[in-house]
Amino acid sequence: MSKNEKHLGLRINRELHHKFFYIADYEGRSGNGQLLYLIRKCVDEFEKIHGKIEVPPEESDPAHEVKK
Repeated sequence: MSKNEKHLGLRINRELHHKFFYIADYEGRSGNGQLLYLIRKCVDEFEKIHGKIEVPPEESDPAHEVKK
């Protein structure tokens, strides 16, 4: 993992896990690739409505700071 990448742990029930990986496989993606695709899509849709989210410099990167 590069310095620019972050790890994200996720708890998910067995049924949803199976269905998620089924869809990922159907769409030709790995589970990780599918999750990244969906996260990017979510961020793009949010930014279209609310404007670009500015990313702070790494040294002052608060994990979950939300500015409204």
